[in-house]
Amino acid sequence: MSGKQQFIGLLLLVVLVATSGIGVVYTKHSSRRLFVEQENLRQQRDNLEIERGQLQLEQSTWASPARIEKEAYQKLQMRMVKAEDIVVIEH
Repeated sequence: MSGKQQFIGLLLLVVLVATSGIGVVYTKHSSRRLFVEQENLRQQRDNLEIERGQLQLEQSTWASPARIEKEAYQKLQMRMVKAEDIVVIEH
């Protein structure tokens, strides 16, 4: 091999090593960025799960029969029907 061919081969090798190094750095950076994004999304998911649980608890509280009866009695002045006030209609 001539000196010129060795120089071109060495130059090509340096370019390939540099390109490989840049690729490794880019891949590592992308990996770290995606990891941070994944952790943020996990935290967001956990917060939404907590909120969902709180909303389910609130819903069950608002829909409880005792609460509905209390609201009907206090706000709407509704009362339980007395047995003597019930009329049965037959055909």
